[in-house]
Amino acid sequence: MNFLRNRLVVLGLVLLATLLLYLLLPSIRQGSMEPSLDVQRMGLAAVSPPQPSAINVSVRTGQLPGDPPLFFREALPVDGAGRQILPRLQVVLLHGQAFSSKTWEELGTLALLATNGYQALAVDLPGFGNSPDSDAVKTDQHRVDLLGRFMEALGVRTAVLLSPSMSGHYSIPFLMKHSAQLHGFIPIAPVGTRSFTPQQYQSIQTPTLIVFGALDTNLGAQSHKNLMQLPHHSVLKMEGARHACYMDKPKEFHQALLDFLSKLE
Repeated sequence: MNFLRNRLVVLGLVLLATLLLYLLLPSIRQGSMEPSLDVQRMGLAAVSPPQPSAINVSVRTGQLPGDPPLFFREALPVDGAGRQILPRLQVVLLHGQAFSSKTWEELGTLALLATNGYQALAVDLPGFGNSPDSDAVKTDQHRVDLLGRFMEALGVRTAVLLSPSMSGHYSIPFLMKHSAQLHGFIPIAPVGTRSFTPQQYQSIQTPTLIVFGALDTNLGAQSHKNLMQLPHHSVLKMEGARHACYMDKPKEFHQALLDFLSKLE
Protein backbone atom coordinates (compact mmCIF):
# COMPACT_ATOMS: atom_id res chain seq x y z
CA MET A 1 0.00 0.00 0.00
CA ASN A 2 2.85 2.41 0.90
CA PHE A 3 4.57 1.52 -2.35
CA LEU A 4 1.46 2.35 -4.35
CA ARG A 5 1.01 5.60 -2.43
CA ASN A 6 4.63 6.63 -3.12
CA ARG A 7 4.24 5.93 -6.83
CA LEU A 8 1.11 8.07 -6.95
CA VAL A 9 2.95 10.92 -5.20
CA VAL A 10 5.87 10.71 -7.65
CA LEU A 11 3.48 10.59 -10.62
CA GLY A 12 1.64 13.66 -9.30
CA LEU A 13 4.91 15.58 -8.89
CA VAL A 14 5.94 14.72 -12.45
CA LEU A 15 2.57 15.89 -13.82
CA LEU A 16 2.83 19.11 -11.78
CA ALA A 17 6.35 19.82 -13.08
CA THR A 18 5.24 19.17 -16.66
CA LEU A 19 2.33 21.57 -16.28
CA LEU A 20 4.55 24.31 -14.84
CA LEU A 21 7.08 23.87 -17.66
CA TYR A 22 4.28 24.12 -20.26
CA LEU A 23 2.99 27.34 -18.70
CA LEU A 24 6.41 28.95 -18.32
CA LEU A 25 7.89 27.96 -21.70
CA PRO A 26 6.25 30.75 -23.82
CA SER A 27 7.51 33.50 -21.56
CA ILE A 28 10.98 31.96 -21.42
CA ARG A 29 11.06 31.72 -25.21
CA GLN A 30 9.80 35.29 -25.65
CA GLY A 31 12.34 36.63 -23.21
CA SER A 32 15.16 34.88 -25.04
CA MET A 33 14.06 36.23 -28.43
CA GLU A 34 13.35 39.88 -27.60
CA PRO A 35 16.23 42.36 -27.29
CA SER A 36 16.78 43.96 -23.92
CA LEU A 37 15.41 47.44 -23.19
CA ASP A 38 18.91 48.87 -23.41
CA VAL A 39 19.43 47.39 -26.86
CA GLN A 40 16.11 48.78 -28.07
CA ARG A 41 17.00 52.25 -26.84
CA MET A 42 20.33 52.09 -28.65
CA GLY A 43 18.47 51.35 -31.89
CA LEU A 44 20.22 48.00 -32.37
CA ALA A 45 18.48 44.91 -33.69
CA ALA A 46 19.47 41.98 -31.50
CA VAL A 47 17.78 39.34 -33.63
CA SER A 48 16.09 40.91 -36.68
CA PRO A 49 18.20 42.44 -39.45
CA PRO A 50 18.34 46.25 -39.39
CA GLN A 51 15.49 47.98 -41.24
CA PRO A 52 16.06 51.05 -43.44
CA SER A 53 15.12 54.26 -41.70
CA ALA A 54 11.94 55.86 -43.00
CA ILE A 55 11.90 59.55 -43.88
CA ASN A 56 9.22 61.39 -41.97
CA VAL A 57 6.91 63.12 -44.43
CA SER A 58 4.31 65.58 -43.20
CA VAL A 59 1.04 65.70 -45.12
CA ARG A 60 -0.63 69.05 -44.58
CA THR A 61 -4.28 69.77 -45.28
CA GLY A 62 -5.98 72.93 -46.48
CA GLN A 63 -9.14 74.27 -48.02
CA LEU A 64 -9.27 76.48 -51.07
CA PRO A 65 -12.16 78.98 -50.83
CA GLY A 66 -14.62 79.35 -53.67
CA ASP A 67 -17.77 77.76 -55.05
CA PRO A 68 -17.37 75.06 -54.06
CA PRO A 69 -14.54 75.21 -51.50
CA LEU A 70 -11.99 72.46 -52.18
CA PHE A 71 -10.29 70.43 -49.45
CA PHE A 72 -6.83 69.13 -50.32
CA ARG A 73 -3.80 67.30 -48.93
CA GLU A 74 -0.24 68.20 -49.81
CA ALA A 75 3.12 66.51 -49.32
CA LEU A 76 6.15 68.67 -50.09
CA PRO A 77 9.31 67.13 -51.56
CA VAL A 78 12.17 66.25 -49.22
CA ASP A 79 15.69 64.93 -49.63
CA GLY A 80 17.22 61.86 -47.97
CA ALA A 81 17.70 63.77 -44.72
CA GLY A 82 14.08 64.94 -44.63
CA ARG A 83 14.91 68.52 -45.64
CA GLN A 84 12.46 70.30 -47.94
CA ILE A 85 13.69 70.79 -51.50
CA LEU A 86 12.42 72.28 -54.77
CA PRO A 87 10.09 69.87 -56.57
CA ARG A 88 11.26 67.87 -59.56
CA LEU A 89 7.64 67.91 -60.78
CA GLN A 90 4.20 68.74 -59.40
CA VAL A 91 1.71 65.87 -59.29
CA VAL A 92 -2.02 66.51 -58.88
CA LEU A 93 -4.02 63.46 -57.79
CA LEU A 94 -7.76 63.13 -58.33
CA HIS A 95 -9.82 60.17 -57.06
CA GLY A 96 -12.58 57.72 -57.95
CA GLN A 97 -16.21 57.49 -56.88
CA ALA A 98 -15.65 55.51 -53.68
CA PHE A 99 -12.51 57.38 -52.59
CA SER A 100 -11.08 60.79 -51.68
CA SER A 101 -7.72 62.51 -51.21
CA LYS A 102 -7.26 60.45 -48.04
CA THR A 103 -6.94 57.34 -50.18
CA TRP A 104 -3.61 58.57 -51.54
CA GLU A 105 -2.34 59.34 -48.06
CA GLU A 106 -3.36 55.94 -46.68
CA LEU A 107 -1.95 54.11 -49.69
CA GLY A 108 1.41 55.85 -49.13
CA THR A 109 1.39 57.55 -52.54
CA LEU A 110 1.78 61.09 -51.18
CA ALA A 111 4.75 60.13 -49.00
CA LEU A 112 6.32 58.13 -51.82
CA LEU A 113 6.15 61.07 -54.20
CA ALA A 114 7.52 63.50 -51.61
CA THR A 115 10.49 61.31 -50.70
CA ASN A 116 11.32 61.00 -54.39
CA GLY A 117 11.42 64.77 -54.83
CA TYR A 118 7.91 65.44 -56.16
CA GLN A 119 5.28 67.82 -54.82
CA ALA A 120 2.04 65.87 -54.36
CA LEU A 121 -1.36 67.58 -54.22
CA ALA A 122 -4.47 65.44 -53.72
CA VAL A 123 -7.87 67.13 -53.89
CA ASP A 124 -11.32 66.12 -52.65
CA LEU A 125 -13.56 66.67 -55.65
CA PRO A 126 -16.94 68.38 -54.98
CA GLY A 127 -19.30 66.09 -53.09
CA PHE A 128 -16.53 63.80 -51.83
CA GLY A 129 -14.40 63.72 -48.71
CA ASN A 130 -14.35 67.15 -47.10
CA SER A 131 -15.43 69.14 -50.17
CA PRO A 132 -19.15 70.00 -50.32
CA ASP A 133 -21.22 69.29 -53.40
CA SER A 134 -22.14 72.17 -55.69
CA ASP A 135 -24.32 72.93 -58.71
CA ALA A 136 -21.39 74.92 -60.05
CA VAL A 137 -19.71 71.81 -61.51
CA LYS A 138 -22.53 70.38 -63.64
CA THR A 139 -20.92 70.93 -67.04
CA ASP A 140 -17.58 69.99 -68.59
CA GLN A 141 -16.54 73.64 -68.78
CA HIS A 142 -17.34 74.20 -65.10
CA ARG A 143 -15.26 71.18 -64.12
CA VAL A 144 -12.39 72.32 -66.34
CA ASP A 145 -12.53 75.77 -64.72
CA LEU A 146 -12.51 74.21 -61.25
CA LEU A 147 -9.34 72.21 -61.95
CA GLY A 148 -7.72 75.28 -63.46
CA ARG A 149 -8.64 77.37 -60.42
CA PHE A 150 -7.25 74.75 -58.06
CA MET A 151 -3.91 74.52 -59.85
CA GLU A 152 -3.51 78.26 -60.28
CA ALA A 153 -4.30 78.98 -56.62
CA LEU A 154 -1.72 76.46 -55.42
CA GLY A 155 1.00 77.58 -57.80
CA VAL A 156 0.89 74.52 -60.07
CA ARG A 157 2.16 75.54 -63.50
CA THR A 158 2.59 72.33 -65.52
CA ALA A 159 1.16 69.45 -63.54
CA VAL A 160 1.29 65.73 -63.97
CA LEU A 161 -2.39 64.87 -63.60
CA LEU A 162 -3.37 61.49 -62.16
CA SER A 163 -7.02 60.60 -62.69
CA PRO A 164 -8.85 57.38 -61.77
CA SER A 165 -12.37 56.36 -62.77
CA MET A 166 -15.05 58.99 -61.97
CA SER A 167 -12.52 61.84 -62.00
CA GLY A 168 -12.35 61.43 -65.78
CA HIS A 169 -15.33 63.81 -65.83
CA TYR A 170 -12.78 66.46 -64.83
CA SER A 171 -9.49 65.29 -66.33
CA ILE A 172 -10.48 64.27 -69.87
CA PRO A 173 -12.18 67.61 -70.74
CA PHE A 174 -9.24 69.43 -69.11
CA LEU A 175 -6.81 67.42 -71.25
CA MET A 176 -8.73 68.33 -74.38
CA LYS A 177 -8.86 72.05 -73.60
CA HIS A 178 -5.58 72.66 -71.76
CA SER A 179 -3.15 69.88 -72.64
CA ALA A 180 -0.32 72.43 -72.86
CA GLN A 181 -0.72 72.98 -69.11
CA LEU A 182 -0.03 69.30 -68.39
CA HIS A 183 3.49 67.88 -68.20
CA GLY A 184 2.07 64.37 -68.09
CA PHE A 185 -1.21 62.50 -67.76
CA ILE A 186 -1.94 59.26 -65.88
CA PRO A 187 -5.50 58.07 -66.52
CA ILE A 188 -6.55 54.99 -64.52
CA ALA A 189 -9.64 53.53 -66.25
CA PRO A 190 -11.36 56.95 -66.37
CA VAL A 191 -14.92 57.66 -67.43
CA GLY A 192 -15.72 60.00 -70.29
CA THR A 193 -13.29 58.72 -72.91
CA ARG A 194 -16.03 58.00 -75.48
CA SER A 195 -17.05 61.67 -75.71
CA PHE A 196 -14.20 62.71 -78.00
CA THR A 197 -13.18 61.99 -81.58
CA PRO A 198 -10.01 60.31 -82.84
CA GLN A 199 -8.89 63.66 -84.25
CA GLN A 200 -9.21 65.29 -80.83
CA TYR A 201 -7.15 62.55 -79.21
CA GLN A 202 -4.49 62.64 -81.91
CA SER A 203 -3.99 66.38 -81.44
CA ILE A 204 -2.84 65.90 -77.83
CA GLN A 205 0.93 65.89 -77.34
CA THR A 206 0.96 65.23 -73.58
CA PRO A 207 2.96 62.13 -72.52
CA THR A 208 0.45 59.66 -71.07
CA LEU A 209 0.65 56.50 -68.98
CA ILE A 210 -2.57 54.50 -69.47
CA VAL A 211 -3.25 52.31 -66.42
CA PHE A 212 -5.93 49.66 -65.97
CA GLY A 213 -6.51 46.31 -64.29
CA ALA A 214 -6.68 43.19 -66.45
CA LEU A 215 -9.84 42.10 -64.61
CA ASP A 216 -11.57 45.40 -65.39
CA THR A 217 -13.17 44.26 -68.63
CA ASN A 218 -15.71 47.10 -68.67
CA LEU A 219 -14.45 50.63 -68.02
CA GLY A 220 -10.80 49.60 -67.98
CA ALA A 221 -10.91 47.94 -71.40
CA GLN A 222 -13.09 50.69 -72.87
CA SER A 223 -10.91 53.57 -71.70
CA HIS A 224 -7.78 51.72 -72.80
CA LYS A 225 -9.17 51.37 -76.32
CA ASN A 226 -10.02 55.08 -76.57
CA LEU A 227 -6.93 56.47 -74.86
CA MET A 228 -4.61 54.49 -77.13
CA GLN A 229 -5.45 57.09 -79.77
CA LEU A 230 -3.22 59.53 -77.88
CA PRO A 231 0.03 59.69 -79.87
CA HIS A 232 2.45 59.71 -76.93
CA HIS A 233 1.26 56.93 -74.66
CA SER A 234 2.53 53.89 -72.83
CA VAL A 235 0.38 51.25 -71.13
CA LEU A 236 0.44 49.55 -67.74
CA LYS A 237 -1.92 46.57 -67.72
CA MET A 238 -1.94 45.19 -64.18
CA GLU A 239 -2.53 41.45 -64.24
CA GLY A 240 -4.90 40.09 -61.59
CA ALA A 241 -6.09 43.61 -60.68
CA ARG A 242 -9.63 44.96 -60.73
CA HIS A 243 -11.03 48.42 -61.52
CA ALA A 244 -9.20 50.14 -58.63
CA CYS A 245 -6.01 48.40 -59.72
CA TYR A 246 -3.73 50.71 -57.73
CA MET A 247 -5.44 49.42 -54.57
CA ASP A 248 -5.01 45.78 -55.56
CA LYS A 249 -1.32 46.09 -56.43
CA PRO A 250 0.07 49.30 -54.90
CA LYS A 251 3.72 48.25 -55.12
CA GLU A 252 3.53 47.61 -58.87
CA PHE A 253 1.54 50.80 -59.39
CA HIS A 254 3.97 52.93 -57.38
CA GLN A 255 6.98 51.59 -59.26
CA ALA A 256 5.36 52.32 -62.62
CA LEU A 257 4.38 55.80 -61.40
CA LEU A 258 7.96 56.65 -60.42
CA ASP A 259 9.34 55.22 -63.67
CA PHE A 260 6.96 57.34 -65.72
CA LEU A 261 7.70 60.51 -63.76
CA SER A 262 11.45 60.01 -64.13
CA LYS A 263 11.07 59.98 -67.93
CA LEU A 264 9.23 63.32 -67.91
CA GLU A 265 12.06 65.34 -66.41
